[in-house]
Amino acid sequence: MGRGKCMNEVFSLEFDGGSRGNPGPAGIGVVVRAADRTPLVTLGRYVGRATNNVAEYKALITAMQEARKLGARRVHVRGDSELIIKQMRGEYRVKSEDLRPLFEEARELADGFEQARFEHNLRGRNALADKLANLAMDKKGDVLEANTEESDAQTPAPREAAAGDQWVCRRCGCVVRVQRPSSIRPHQLKPFVCQCGMKMDDQAEK
Repeated sequence: MGRGKCMNEVFSLEFDGGSRGNPGPAGIGVVVRAADRTPLVTLGRYVGRATNNVAEYKALITAMQEARKLGARRVHVRGDSELIIKQMRGEYRVKSEDLRPLFEEARELADGFEQARFEHNLRGRNALADKLANLAMDKKGDVLEANTEESDAQTPAPREAAAGDQWVCRRCGCVVRVQRPSSIRPHQLKPFVCQCGMKMDDQAEK
């Protein structure tokens, strides 16, 4: 993705946060998508002990930070927390002293974009961010991808590589070039994964 295109398109940001105990062990899930819905960032993070609403704000802040790293200027932010979305729209006041500094940080990040639109996302349409948050809570650490039935159905099985083929990381641009094909059977092959955690796209050269 060229830098000019990256900066001009509208990025979709999906976020979710959860707590087991409210407050209790908490995690966040973040998905940043390009305009064509390609996921550029999928991140789950364990954030320690927190309430659901604190975790939701931390997820929102992280989503916007990740979008800024990619050079995004315009974002469409979706989350399934009606409270956080309506506070960011200015429809609800922030009454909780625990949430106020997080709201102010999120508002400052949002104001840094040329355009930031906030939309309430029904839980069923926020499945990947929710999955990432729960995996982070399970692992008590960072998670960079989550297998879902939808993504598995859309992702073709890895093909057998030939010498000279190459795979490119969508996130950081790293390239893997095959010098000698693997001797394992094709059905045992797994996708190349970059050191940053992103599955690499097949860019075979024949």
